[in-house]
Amino acid sequence: LPMAFRDLNARRHIGLQQLSSLAFTGRTLLGPMKSCKFIVDESTNQSTLIYSAVRLIESLDLTCAAGQLLNETIQAQNKEFKTGMSTLLFLVGAWSNAVLECLQQNVPISAIVSVMSEGLNSCCERIQCLQISLHDANKELCSSSARPNAFKSKACQIACDSLLNPQISLCFQKDIFAPEEAIPINSCSHQEDDCNSNGCLVSPLTGFGSIASLVKPAGGKSTAVISGSGIIASSSNKPKLTHSRYFSTLQGSRSSSQQSNFQGYLSGQSAGPCGCYGLGHLAMALSRGNQTSVKLLQSIVAYQQERAEYRGSFQFNVTGIVTCCLLGLPESYSCVSPGFVTLVSPEQATVTKYFEDKPLRILLVDGDLTEQYRHLGFNRPCNVRTILEHPSLWEGRAGDLWLSSTLDILISFEVNLVLVKGNVCENLMERCIANRILVIGSVTRDVLCAFGEVTSAQPVTYLTQLNASCVGNGAQVELWKACDGRAMDLGELIPVRIEVRGIPLLTAVLTTAVASKMQLIEDQFWTLVYRLHHALNDKKVFLGGGAVELLCLSHIQMLAEQPLQPANKNAVKEFHGPWLAASATEYKSVVLQALASSWKQYLSVVMCNSAKAASELEACASVDHHLKKAADSGSPSAYILGEFRTGDLLRGGSGPFADHGEDLRVYDNVTAKTEAWRRALDLVLLVLQTDAEIITGPKRNQLLNSQVPSEFMFL
Repeated sequence: LPMAFRDLNARRHIGLQQLSSLAFTGRTLLGPMKSCKFIVDESTNQSTLIYSAVRLIESLDLTCAAGQLLNETIQAQNKEFKTGMSTLLFLVGAWSNAVLECLQQNVPISAIVSVMSEGLNSCCERIQCLQISLHDANKELCSSSARPNAFKSKACQIACDSLLNPQISLCFQKDIFAPEEAIPINSCSHQEDDCNSNGCLVSPLTGFGSIASLVKPAGGKSTAVISGSGIIASSSNKPKLTHSRYFSTLQGSRSSSQQSNFQGYLSGQSAGPCGCYGLGHLAMALSRGNQTSVKLLQSIVAYQQERAEYRGSFQFNVTGIVTCCLLGLPESYSCVSPGFVTLVSPEQATVTKYFEDKPLRILLVDGDLTEQYRHLGFNRPCNVRTILEHPSLWEGRAGDLWLSSTLDILISFEVNLVLVKGNVCENLMERCIANRILVIGSVTRDVLCAFGEVTSAQPVTYLTQLNASCVGNGAQVELWKACDGRAMDLGELIPVRIEVRGIPLLTAVLTTAVASKMQLIEDQFWTLVYRLHHALNDKKVFLGGGAVELLCLSHIQMLAEQPLQPANKNAVKEFHGPWLAASATEYKSVVLQALASSWKQYLSVVMCNSAKAASELEACASVDHHLKKAADSGSPSAYILGEFRTGDLLRGGSGPFADHGEDLRVYDNVTAKTEAWRRALDLVLLVLQTDAEIITGPKRNQLLNSQVPSEFMFL
């Protein structure tokens, strides 16, 4: 029997080797201080700068089956959480190597699958003690920032700075107060050149006499401290019709999973020890030192929190956030603007200038605005062969009849602005521009929802469905202005801003002068947004900085050192035979040691990438030092928690917060992290068991024809 396993395991596990090779390329992407990579196309010699596991896998030419599975796994993690992909990629490689090591020691595949699954489940249960509620996390962050030599002077300022565009002040005040009320307009607005010359950044929090206050940093710019709240979560789900072949109820498609509902007691809340309210430090602790994204997110949270003060509950709404990437401007021009900011052609910008300061009638199209578009589920008539779907008998060329009828419909209903979810016919776009109708395509469903809610516009799939009740009112469009009040002309594309009074939509305008950094900046922003979103949904966070992984390593080593116990009846039943259960028990220590080595490798690479260790050898020595002290303490979890709170856990002389004089406490998402672990292990075990079904080698027929296969079960 051992010889049979040796013959079986002697074959090459190509899938696991491919996973290990692919994952090795992403080692530098692990940790808070990632290193960029250039992906070079050998056929064209063109290169792409990537900074994340998602972009890495997308850029590689994955021809093998294991690579396709890895891509699907990472894309699934990205689609659901927008974070944890680098961890997933690294663990896929580390656990693939661990499985290969076990196979080299002739460990049965059934034992590997069982012990590794049980080991990870045990780790997930063990690390629950390192979870901390948001209330306690925020309290600890504020108290730590209030210490004399902490990072208050800079990091607290970063958490409280605002990058709200000056355009937001007047719009916010109009949204909150009733028309007949006296509105205390702030002395600084986007129309006043004297204030713009001073470089003020105006927050909607100023001038209300509420919990907002102005902070004057060293640079002389006035920014607003965000408001805060106690947090009690509540959520609701109501099924709604999301699509009809005639009318699309876009509002029903806004999943409640994209919204974090909180009952906040904003009015009576007092400041923490550092003078900062709310989610400022939490966002900083989740950001891994990404200061620009933190400022943008804090401006968004400040706006949403101040709006929520008049509604009684705070709702961090991810669907109310969009991004607009402007290439060619310095990164200091990044800001948050109310409404929807998008890029249009110079011809469309001319129409925009004509419509400035004029109320517009808006139309929403849920689909493509083309002649050939048909809605999802459209069934063509059976037993009919179409020769020409739209014969042009009266017009000079094909398609003119559709263009003319479409334009006549828009003109008859006095539509000035059309937002289209899909593509727009170029010929129709030209005719609309000539008739001063602004048509914008490739608008996301969430943006259509936001405009539909505040303008009473009902989205249509075809313009033939249009009637008076489908057209909304009150939209305004203008050229987007930067923080200094200037409109920007970027050459081929010009940013414009579409706004409606009361719309909860905010656009994070991301700018950079380096084209290769544009995707990076956008990815970093959305990663931070979803980290905060998932933290609010989970209502708890993990201790970060390697605390969770260190406890997993300590726990796995403790399990591996436990004496062997004979297999019980449940194990015999699970493994369909006494010898399989006995083998799982016998090889348990070997598999767990391989699993522990993966966790140690993870911590070592993170420390090296964060410049907390000069080499992996030095990092391993530091990890072993903490493991010994944790074991000697008698309670590894208590030791790790104490080291985390004092800032001595896996601490080095450098890092993303090293210039603040003291390491900022770092937190991780609970669900996103554990799901990344499970997805990584599921992929490795899937490839392992798939390889086990393929028997190759010179002794294939001899092995199959022998009596050995009848004594054990092939997976």
